[in-house]
This record gives sequence, C-alpha cells and structure tokens, in this order.
Amino acid sequence: MHASRTRDAPPVRRIREDVRDGALVMAFSCAASTGTTLALLLVLRLAG
Repeated sequence: MHASRTRDAPPVRRIREDVRDGALVMAFSCAASTGTTLALLLVLRLAG
C-alpha cells in the first residue's frame, strides 16, 4: 500500500467507543432531566 494512502485514512472507530459515547449521552440526559425536575419542584414549592 502507498504510504500517503494510509496517512490520509481516518482512524476506524471501534464499537466500544460508540457504546461509550452513547452511555455518556444517556447519563447527561438523565442528569439534565433530573436537575430540571428538581429545579421545577423547588420553584413550585417556594411559590406555593
């Protein structure tokens, strides 16, 4: 194979990297939803 051809090729992503990225998105989504819910409950409790 030609040297410039291997240099220009993008690195191959592994399945575990995709799974890790998906898990991070799920964890962030869970934390954001929980934080939003708690903030809303706090506001409603202070207002009511």
